[in-house]
Amino acid sequence: MVAIALHSVIPVRAEAREGAEQNTQMLFGELCTVLEEKPRWNRVLLESDGQEGWVDAKMITPMSDSEYAAYREAYEEAAIVAFPMTYAVSENNGQTIPLSAGTRLTHYQDGHFSVLGVGFRIDPSMVITAPRELNKENLLQTARFFLNTPYLWGGKNALGMDCSGFTQVLMSLFGRRLLRNASEQATQGQPVADLSQVQAGDLVFFDHEDGRISHVGIALDSGRVLHCSGRVKVEKLDETGIFSPEQGGYTHHLIQIRRN
Repeated sequence: MVAIALHSVIPVRAEAREGAEQNTQMLFGELCTVLEEKPRWNRVLLESDGQEGWVDAKMITPMSDSEYAAYREAYEEAAIVAFPMTYAVSENNGQTIPLSAGTRLTHYQDGHFSVLGVGFRIDPSMVITAPRELNKENLLQTARFFLNTPYLWGGKNALGMDCSGFTQVLMSLFGRRLLRNASEQATQGQPVADLSQVQAGDLVFFDHEDGRISHVGIALDSGRVLHCSGRVKVEKLDETGIFSPEQGGYTHHLIQIRRN
C-alpha cells in the first residue's frame, strides 16, 4: 500500500510506540510505502530518501494506484516552499495548514496548488518554481532565514532540525537531493581534496574523535561552515574542523568534503 502525508509534519519513529526515538519526519505531500501494519502503527519506507520507520497509522492517507501514478508524476515537477515556515489555505473548507521549507507543491500556479484534487492557496513569495542557482550569494541569502533554528534529533522542519535534516532541506532548494543521514550524504557527489578547493555549497563532514562520520555542514567558503549543532549557525572552519567561539575550542573534526 502507498500512502501520502497530509499533515504538516509526521514523526517517523524507530519503534511502534509514542515514546520511541524519532529517526526522521515526513513533510506534507511526501509519499511512503507501508511495509507492515500493527494496531495504530505502520512501518513505512519513505520514497524521498529510503528511510524506514514507524508512523501513527491515522496520520498517513492511503492512495489508489491511479492516484499514486498521477501524483508521483506531478511531484517530480512540483514547486517548493523556500522559506522556513508559511501557511496554505484549503479552498474546500478555508482551514489553514502550516508548511515547512522543502515541502513540494504539486500543480502549482500563481499562488495555487492542489493535492489529490483538493486546492490550496499560498503566498507566492514563499514559493520557488525552479531550484535556485547554487552560489555563495544565494546560499547566504537563503541561509539567513534558517539561522537559530533549534536542533532536534530526527527533525527536518523549521521548529527543529538535526544536522543532516538541515542540509537535506536547505540543499533541496538548490535542486540537490540528499539522503537522510550524514553518513549516507557522505556517499553522494564527488570528493573535494581540501579546503583550498572548496566552493560554497560543498558538504563538509566531521566526527567526534572516533573516526565515524557523525556531523555534516555546508561550506560557505574555505573558512566558514553553516551547520546545525544546538541551533543553525555559522562558525569558523579550518583543516582541523569547526572552531566554536562559544565553547572555546574545536567541537567537530574534519573528515571529508564532497560536492553534489
